[in-house]
Amino acid sequence: MPEPDPHQLLSIAIEEARIGLTEGGVPIGAALFKSDATLLGRGHNRRVQDGDPSVHGETDAFRNAGRQRSYRDTIMVTTLAPCWYCSGLVRQFGIGTVIVGESVNFEGGVEWLRENGIEIIDLSSDECIAMLREYITANPDVWNEDIGED
Repeated sequence: MPEPDPHQLLSIAIEEARIGLTEGGVPIGAALFKSDATLLGRGHNRRVQDGDPSVHGETDAFRNAGRQRSYRDTIMVTTLAPCWYCSGLVRQFGIGTVIVGESVNFEGGVEWLRENGIEIIDLSSDECIAMLREYITANPDVWNEDIGED
């Protein structure tokens, strides 16, 4: 079976990020796939919309995927490098691969995940970099809240 195209998988997360942006939230999207590219769940950062600090893109996609027997054969795709909270989710449930749209605006726990055996594919997507950079410039206070900075 051919390997899934990481750029094609990222397109779902980008769609989610755009949805979040139109809702007035932080434009970070994510999706959880089986290793054969079957979509399990998708979501986006809804911290602003829901007033819930735990609804990051990755956690939303994870929750929307529902219970799985195992996550070892899954791929988390996210428009932005996962923060420490979401990196912990990846480690806790043994998600084997993380496809990252970009780690320029925020590096998160990428190196920690690599050091712990998680395959990281960083696509350095110009679209992801620009979308978040524009948001951060326009909304620095919301961004700093999102990443836990004062």
